[in-house]
Amino acid sequence: MQTSLLIISIALKVLLFPTYSSTDFEVHRNWLAITHSLPISKWYIDDTSEWTLDYPPFFAWFEKLLSQFAVLVDPKIVDVENLYYDSPTTVYFQRTTVIVSELVLFWALQRMLTVMGNRPLQKVINWSLMLNPGLIMVDNMHFQYNGFLYGIMIHSLVDAKQGKLLRSGILFAVLLNFKHIYLYIAPSYFAFLLRGYCFENAGNSIRARSWISAFRPFRLITLGLCVIAVFAASLGPFAAMHQLPQLASRLFPFKRGLCHSYWAANLWALYSFVDRAMIILVSKTPLGQYFGLSVDASALAATTRGLVGDTAFGVLPAVTAKDTLIATVVLQIPGLISVFRKPTFERFIGSIALSAFASFLAGWHVHEKAILLCTVTMSVAIANMVGAGVGAHSDQKEPALTPRDVRSFMIVSLAGYVGLWPLFFTREETLIKVLITWIWFMVVGSALDQCVTKPGFYSTETGRSMFRYFTTLECLYIFGFVPAQLYVNVIHEAVFGQKTLEFLPLMITSVYSAVGVVYGWLLYSATYFSSGKATEKRKTR
Repeated sequence: MQTSLLIISIALKVLLFPTYSSTDFEVHRNWLAITHSLPISKWYIDDTSEWTLDYPPFFAWFEKLLSQFAVLVDPKIVDVENLYYDSPTTVYFQRTTVIVSELVLFWALQRMLTVMGNRPLQKVINWSLMLNPGLIMVDNMHFQYNGFLYGIMIHSLVDAKQGKLLRSGILFAVLLNFKHIYLYIAPSYFAFLLRGYCFENAGNSIRARSWISAFRPFRLITLGLCVIAVFAASLGPFAAMHQLPQLASRLFPFKRGLCHSYWAANLWALYSFVDRAMIILVSKTPLGQYFGLSVDASALAATTRGLVGDTAFGVLPAVTAKDTLIATVVLQIPGLISVFRKPTFERFIGSIALSAFASFLAGWHVHEKAILLCTVTMSVAIANMVGAGVGAHSDQKEPALTPRDVRSFMIVSLAGYVGLWPLFFTREETLIKVLITWIWFMVVGSALDQCVTKPGFYSTETGRSMFRYFTTLECLYIFGFVPAQLYVNVIHEAVFGQKTLEFLPLMITSVYSAVGVVYGWLLYSATYFSSGKATEKRKTR
């Protein structure tokens, strides 16, 4: 069955070879050229192309590895001066490397299936990740290597599930040196490994007077040295060349604005939308005079407000990078406290999901693609649960899958993946992105519905709609995507053309998706913290 999954996945992704070629093709082609044709001392300095190398060193070495094959396929691929080279051979080679790299994800999912239980629920998650519409759109259409990177992350999580905490930490350190977006979840790893690996009796509460006796300094030193060794292998050559400041400026471009040009579906999209609405109200109604509000004229010309430079707001207060950092930390703290108090795998994976949400919702210049970190970690959290029909009882270590778990996961996934649709603005991809998202939503939603553990018994109900667990408002929101996207993809252009109010469709998609992501985050948070309280109550009885 798993062989069939691999074959279907590869076949589908090969069929997508001719689809839209984004600028990320040229980004990664240029990185192939930089790492192959230039000495390492020039990797983070070269600016022949506007698409400079801005991933950590391990990813640069990964590109260098791929370049050894690229030069055999077509030597022009690795020519630094040959900008925007996109011959059919180049495109097919690059798309093939993505599929081959996804074998790391497939391997990780097979390990997850073995460790977390080869049961219907785990098989559903296995298929849902290998055929994930978000990964397909971002990697196999738009073009990136996220499947490969999430494979490394899932390997680390499986090791944590197995109690191999040192190896889990080492793998995560490796992952950070492939792509620094995983810093979003680093606080959860730190809290979990510090408490779970560096203290004895990690699964139990430690009384204040026994903290010193429970602490294992040798483990802390071992973990620290291993992590330092990974970072030394990655950053050491650049430190020796005194290039760390230059590398840091590439990895952390804080000169960019608050919002990405495609408004990620987060809190700042809602904040920006409210500001835009207030600009209209203050400018065209007496409300501004009544409340003493004025409009900053410099913000009026900024349509996307955040593509480059500082983000300008017309009425609401400006948001700085420091503000977003404070907001992110505040949102992460409850989950970090939870996993530090009780470093079980259930608490850990939930904390990771909450850290990913906090960073996506409140971070600075967040890309819409970062929603994948939330949905993939939620998927692993669900795979750790027990579904219906597997004989789960009160002594089962894993939590049971509940309707609320399904609702939060499906709403966040749908909202997040629709939020990726603006990446594909050509008509040829419209039907593809719609079909792969809705088919995945209906198939995975129906399959998870059959795995929900019903109160009092462990069987499944068949022949009923997957929406029976959703509230009326949730159903209205889900089906509301249909008219919203009908306007975005058809009606707007028919009424206004392509040049009038051209940012309005993007804003509708981002804001509508943001509502679902924020709601799903609140629902998931409520489930996470309420389950922790329920566990504590059971233990005190």
